[in-house]
Amino acid sequence: MILKRISILNYKNLQQVELQFSPKLNCLLGQNGMGKTNLLDAIYYLSFCKSMGNPIDSQNIFHEADFFMIQGFYEMGDGSMEEISCGTKRKQKKQFKRNKKEYQRLSEHIGFIPLVMVSPDDQALILGGSDERRKFMDVVIAQYDKEYLDALIRYNKALVQRNVLLKSEVPVEDDVFLAWEGIMAVSGEAVYRKRQAFIEEFIPIFQKYYSFISGDKEEVSLAYTSHAQQGGLMAQFAALREREKIIGFSMHGIHKDELEMRLGGFPIKREGSQGQNKTYLVALKLAQFEFLKRTSRQCPLLLLDDIFDKLDAQRVEQILKLVGSDDFGQIFITDTNRENMDYILQKIGGDYQLFLVEDGAITPMEVQS
Repeated sequence: MILKRISILNYKNLQQVELQFSPKLNCLLGQNGMGKTNLLDAIYYLSFCKSMGNPIDSQNIFHEADFFMIQGFYEMGDGSMEEISCGTKRKQKKQFKRNKKEYQRLSEHIGFIPLVMVSPDDQALILGGSDERRKFMDVVIAQYDKEYLDALIRYNKALVQRNVLLKSEVPVEDDVFLAWEGIMAVSGEAVYRKRQAFIEEFIPIFQKYYSFISGDKEEVSLAYTSHAQQGGLMAQFAALREREKIIGFSMHGIHKDELEMRLGGFPIKREGSQGQNKTYLVALKLAQFEFLKRTSRQCPLLLLDDIFDKLDAQRVEQILKLVGSDDFGQIFITDTNRENMDYILQKIGGDYQLFLVEDGAITPMEVQS
């Protein structure tokens, strides 16, 4: 799958952008704050129906405009063409369309344009709360398993309702709790099984990438933990209900699942250097790419935002060997340094396009010989 061209109006600082892309490597060069990441975010939006950095659509509209619009034109693996478009006006619901036909439910689109993005914000996977790590699992699995996404949506809706009941200042009949807890138990256990199956298959892929990038210098691991491993969720909900009425929220369930990230047997949050943390995150995302490529009908897009910061030259070299191979399809890379970009182009080779990004304007460039 290839993003052939994109059209953007009033998305963040990108007031008017029309670009055609290389089917292999697209490099965005510019200083910080010029709009490189915003272009990647617009591409991300076309895959996930939302911004990676700001889920409030109205805040992604250029500050003097009334709307934003993004259109992407894709060549799929079978040679067919697809147009994906989205737009938001202030104080109105956003529209998301495939070939000019609006989706009834945005969840129907997730996974159609598989995509993996590596960015500085990924450090939240290590340093942030467990919700960041659950989100990582959700983003991968939801792109290839519609049943998973449906079960997760049902669970979260029921969780909201149960929390409302727990906070209620008037007595609530047990039957009302049981109705919502039944939905949470069935959908939650389905989510748990799919997360468990995913992690078991994902771990060796992740370890393979970390080993290659680091030169076998460190040992890393992942471990998935869930309340669903302690028995049926329905019984746990019932046993904790009276205590949770005092607290006012649900303490048990798959919304508390954790993905433990370890380096040398210890939490990487505590043990890892900046370079080790970055290597861990890049290996996670490249493993995510391989997993999606196995499970999707399309080769995912790969977006690399400021990927080489905090990595030594040897690890950069190893990453370039990986992404320059035939295993990867269309790639988008950002950097602030022209010498870095020329080095990337030299190492990866093949078809490319280089763009200069200045104050939201993006123009093609020539590569220095």
